Amino acid sequence: MEKLQLNASQIRRSFKDFFESKNHKIVPSAPMVIKDDPTLMFTNAGMNRFKDIILGNVPAKYPRVADSQKCLRVSGKHNDLEEVGHDTYHHTMFEMLGNWSFGDYFKKEAIAYAWEYLTEVLQLDKSRLYATVFEGSPSENLSRDDEAAAYWAEYLPENRIINGSKKDNFWEMGDVGPCGPCSEIHIDIRPDAERAKTDGLTLVNRDHPQVIEIWNLVFMQFNRKADGSLENLPSRVIDTGMGFERLCMAVQGKMSNYDTDVFQPLLAEIGRITACRYGDTPHADVAMRVIADHIRTIAFSITDGQLPSNAGAGYVIRRILRRAVRYGYTFLGQKQAFMYRLIPALIASMGDAYEELIDGETLIGKVVREEEEAFLRTLENGIKLLDKTMLEAKNAGTKRIAGADAFTLYDTYGFPLDLTELILKEHKMELDRKGFDAEMQKQKARARNAATVETGDWVNIRDGEPEFVGYDQTSAEAKILRYRKVKQKNAEFYQIVFDRTPFYAEMGGQVGDTGKIAPRRQETGAAIEIFDTKRENNLSMHLTQRLPENPEDDFLLEINVPKRRAAECNHTATHLLHEALRNVLGKHVEQKGSFVSPDILRFDFSHFQKLTDEEIRAVEKQVTAKIREDIPLNESRHVPIAEAKKMGAMALFGEKYGDEVRVVRFGSSIELCGGTHIASTGRIGTFRIVGESSIAAGVRRIEAVSGEGCENHFYLQQDIIRDLRNLLNNADLRQAVRKYIEENADLKKQTEAFIKERTQRLKQLIIDRKEIRNDINLFVAKGSYPAEIVKDIAFQLRGEFLEKMCFVGGTSFESKPSLTLMISDDLTKNGLNASQIIREAAKHIQGGGGGQAHFATAGGKDPDGLLRALDEIIDKVFIGTKN
Repeated sequence: MEKLQLNASQIRRSFKDFFESKNHKIVPSAPMVIKDDPTLMFTNAGMNRFKDIILGNVPAKYPRVADSQKCLRVSGKHNDLEEVGHDTYHHTMFEMLGNWSFGDYFKKEAIAYAWEYLTEVLQLDKSRLYATVFEGSPSENLSRDDEAAAYWAEYLPENRIINGSKKDNFWEMGDVGPCGPCSEIHIDIRPDAERAKTDGLTLVNRDHPQVIEIWNLVFMQFNRKADGSLENLPSRVIDTGMGFERLCMAVQGKMSNYDTDVFQPLLAEIGRITACRYGDTPHADVAMRVIADHIRTIAFSITDGQLPSNAGAGYVIRRILRRAVRYGYTFLGQKQAFMYRLIPALIASMGDAYEELIDGETLIGKVVREEEEAFLRTLENGIKLLDKTMLEAKNAGTKRIAGADAFTLYDTYGFPLDLTELILKEHKMELDRKGFDAEMQKQKARARNAATVETGDWVNIRDGEPEFVGYDQTSAEAKILRYRKVKQKNAEFYQIVFDRTPFYAEMGGQVGDTGKIAPRRQETGAAIEIFDTKRENNLSMHLTQRLPENPEDDFLLEINVPKRRAAECNHTATHLLHEALRNVLGKHVEQKGSFVSPDILRFDFSHFQKLTDEEIRAVEKQVTAKIREDIPLNESRHVPIAEAKKMGAMALFGEKYGDEVRVVRFGSSIELCGGTHIASTGRIGTFRIVGESSIAAGVRRIEAVSGEGCENHFYLQQDIIRDLRNLLNNADLRQAVRKYIEENADLKKQTEAFIKERTQRLKQLIIDRKEIRNDINLFVAKGSYPAEIVKDIAFQLRGEFLEKMCFVGGTSFESKPSLTLMISDDLTKNGLNASQIIREAAKHIQGGGGGQAHFATAGGKDPDGLLRALDEIIDKVFIGTKN
């Protein structure tokens, strides 16, 4: 049979078509960036989106599902970042082809479908395939997965059904939760000659680049409890994941993922831009693979609403982008931004499957370019700092850079460690790597301690599905379904799930409600504060410091209504703001993030320049006009997503929407939104923008207040104006401030002229007192003078006395002593080093300092030591210049 010739798009389509023929619902990829799960920043496996179903929190709408899911593995347990580029099969962003069964078929069908798709649809060579099964774990009383092995025996000879350890063949969602044995499918794509020499059986799970896992079939049948024990799941789940890039390599007969048409167009474009051909040199090849991989991650993250930043998921994306820039800088000679030019090639390759790339092309390009340029400046500054560190080390007589110094460059300034090591090597210096690693471990320990969360097992009180009634009610009678204890940062609290709740759980930028829970019968206990409401795995978690005395009671839940109303005012104002920004600035404006609390609202949006005062005023006027119209809330629940879009509702990239959505409308403002809102715009009262700034390349942030918060803002402004008038004797503020500015400018000119005159007089006095020692012109400055004046004089004298010049300053100003040493270049060439001399002399004034070989300064705490310091500096200079 002639081998199939399929491109990447055809392979992806064939997978979906096959499982659609097996009665699976084909669903689009969920966002790669996760916003509603506190345990994850990114989708790192195809099952993430189905956690709610697997955990039993929500029913499965479809018993059989298949998809191609965008995934990212770069942080936490699944961290592939450092391998990316150095081998042929690790990636940060990758596509995971998967099929699921929720309480429908199990092992037999999952294995049969996998075999049929690989060998009949894709026509992979059966003799190259292997399957692993769980070998069992006596310590947990788990036997070998003979059931899966028996099904595999229908397709494979026994010697190609391999026992796998718990590490490789028992999948767990986390420390607690659903888990079960798994069965991996491996393929040997080596040439026949190599296969004849070495049996592929010996290379399975041995990290061989051509004997690789392509599909993992997970059979979820257990639940791991907090004490480590296992119990059977009430509904078994099939969860499979197949790496799309690896599959393409196998189908297309390549030896590397990067040789497939998934990556070749990107590699070709990188080669065109950098004038480097892939395959010519190993170092350049690694760099090109890194860039080809990372640009996909960066682009998809931006389309999912995650921009590079200094915290959380944004920091991870910034690290990935900077790693790519660094490889281009070091190995491809790219000193200017270039990665943004790869976006058209990426869209040409993947835009048909992921239309968000096409829609976000302009934003992706602008964000990537600005991030590149910013990091290139960081590299330039980092190199200067490293040069200074190397110079100080050499002056101290060592060729070894302290690990703490390198870590500061890495952690504070974002300077890559491997670039530090490369530069040191070029200067025949070395890094204290153990010291660096120790600093890194300290930082990781701090992060772990800050993030450690211990959760107990759920205590189930009764069965039931939680219902949110908070759109219509501020209080509700409820029963506890389950609760558990949580320990975080040495604090303990409880998470409680009720069958009915008016409490809004934090989501979509809106903070969670606070309030109280009270037993219906007062004699069974006192009211308990609910200090926050969080959403996790689609459950509304009510957070309390203690449990009710009798969790089986009936309870009354009451939210803090004033806080809820204030948050609703800000949330509705956010919708009005979004519409006004699009009207004033243009339709390119799209929401990129928001935060809504009772006190303030923040709104992040795509725009490429600072808003002018006139634009801000125009936006405010549009919002307040809508408020005065007192437009009522028009809300539609359970609207099919397609119908909602026809209504004109804006769907935001990066948000995960179900088949049915809630549409919130205030006049011409129509958005998909799950948050709570005020009944009509007039109840907001008023609105003002209090801040506008840039938070990332191509993204602006507006901070604003509404309702009572806006009143308080006005009161604050009035208080400031009143205080200023009192200070200025109730004068006209504009005229008074203008007068003071003009007077200040005149005084500043006079002061500068006085300082200049004083500097010249002091300089002349120093010249008049010049001494000549060892044929060297010695200038000494003593007295009470600012350090800036002394430094100015030192540089002036160095310009006038080009050779055999030494200036020594020992001055004090406002009780702060300072030392200054300037020497001409001919003296530094003879071995004098101002930095070393100053550093030693600074001990006399209880201070420290340094600088360069020709110029150094020091500050201290003890002015009484100035004369001793001066004497030591002069002695060392002239001892060093004796023949």
